[in-house]
Amino acid sequence: MKIVVAIDSFKGSLTSLEAGAAVRSGVLRVYPYADIKVLPLADGGEGTVEALTLGMGGQLRTTEVTDPLGQKVRAQYGVLPDRKTAILEMAAAAGITLVPKEQRNPLYTTTYGVGEILVDAISQGCRHFIIGIGGSATNDGGLGMLQALGYKMLDSKGNSVPYGAIGLEKLAAIDDAEVLPELKECTFRIACDVTNPLCGPKGCSAVFGPQKGAAPDMISNMDLWMQRYAELSQAKYPHANPNAPGAGAAGGLGFAFLTFTKAALESGIAIVMTETKLEEQIARADLVVTGEGRLDGQTVMGKAPIGVARLAKKHAKPVIAFSGCATPDARLCNDHGIDAFFPILRQVTTLTEAMEPKNAQQNTMDTAEQVFRLLKTSSQLGEIFGQ
Repeated sequence: MKIVVAIDSFKGSLTSLEAGAAVRSGVLRVYPYADIKVLPLADGGEGTVEALTLGMGGQLRTTEVTDPLGQKVRAQYGVLPDRKTAILEMAAAAGITLVPKEQRNPLYTTTYGVGEILVDAISQGCRHFIIGIGGSATNDGGLGMLQALGYKMLDSKGNSVPYGAIGLEKLAAIDDAEVLPELKECTFRIACDVTNPLCGPKGCSAVFGPQKGAAPDMISNMDLWMQRYAELSQAKYPHANPNAPGAGAAGGLGFAFLTFTKAALESGIAIVMTETKLEEQIARADLVVTGEGRLDGQTVMGKAPIGVARLAKKHAKPVIAFSGCATPDARLCNDHGIDAFFPILRQVTTLTEAMEPKNAQQNTMDTAEQVFRLLKTSSQLGEIFGQ
């Protein structure tokens, strides 16, 4: 029996690989000689760096960078075995979880640290990048990142503009004479699952600004500054397109990548599945196991387990899913390629106890064991009754 296990992380409890290893242990109790391949799974958000890097035999690297408030923070990124490909999450340097709620103000939060991670990776020889850009605390249009890469963002007097969206207000000229030379050799695959443009009622300021601490008057001002930023960019780089789907992602960081680097915005789960060669593994499997921390109605909206299930059904493979919990509307998953799903909770418990990694690991192993005992029994009964 060949089984592919590709489970998203149980956030706050088990990583993708830890959850997959727990399933593998449970299955081996029933089928000790099963050929079980555990692959990392993520959608470009939290956990992508660890899942892809470790799952593909790479190494994690830590560097000190600037956080959204201008302080120093240790940020981790991954380098794959080819030593040419780096995997990072912008949230490691500019994520909203790095900013206390009472200090959230996109006028002053910066993406400078994201650029510093890129500079460090480039110094290590990396030229290809896979980047998750979810969970940002910023609305600076990627200005800070570009400054770290050597772009000079200047005001009307020729001085560098300050960090944050307030820098966009003062921006009058863009100078690329001193950009890091190696940048022209670099390519970027950006994991982005939003389609918002840079400006307007569906732009980054209006849609995402409030959750980053923006007041209504700030939103209208930031949107105006973004429009001017786009105009300046278009004057220098005619291909710049503020209306491109995803340009407004991560406070305009999507626009910066599309305009100032060789970048493409792609589905996060599609990137991960391509990089791990998931489809090739599924095509050779007898059974596919997937899952995530919470299965619900949102799972079918393109989240990682459904991406796995769709690939499996392309090759007519049965799919089982495990999850920390499942809501009533999780049954929609049965209409989108997941044949059966099983929450791992085995007794009444508190959320804290359930999410304790040791408990979650044990529950996952025990649940997987019982599910595969059922499958084994069903197979035996089928033989007995000639089915």
